[in-house]
Amino acid sequence: MSRVTRIGANRPLSSIVHDAGVTAGGDQKEGAWPGAIAAITLFVEDLDAAKRFYREVFQLPVAFEDGNSTVFKFGETLINLLKTSEAPGLIEPATVATRDVGARFQFTLAVDDVDAKCEELQQRGVELLNGPMDRPWGIRTASFRDPGGHIWEIAR
Repeated sequence: MSRVTRIGANRPLSSIVHDAGVTAGGDQKEGAWPGAIAAITLFVEDLDAAKRFYREVFQLPVAFEDGNSTVFKFGETLINLLKTSEAPGLIEPATVATRDVGARFQFTLAVDDVDAKCEELQQRGVELLNGPMDRPWGIRTASFRDPGGHIWEIAR
């Protein structure tokens, strides 16, 4: 039996994925394994700060929110910002790490012009971790961190 991830007290994440119209995407057949990533849940210590950051930096509307979470839609993928205090119920017996432990992944967003996007992000108060820079593998990138400590890269 599959476990349903709950957002807040009453709403399963799967219902939000459905309501937001997130599908298998592309030419994938329904039920194909693995399918497109429908949702990613990020644990955040300060939900209000994270929500403000995502609204201002990515300029996205809130797709869903309750007292414990805020969801944004990035293309066909939902990013669920969940209060760290609610995370143990989702991942037990694993433990929830703090943002200061170190990065273990990054998200990459494609952009047309890395330098222009960096200027735009800095005008919105974003502090770049690195870049813009040309990488040896032939792309131009820059990275920044959200209030929860999650690393985002922009690339062309």
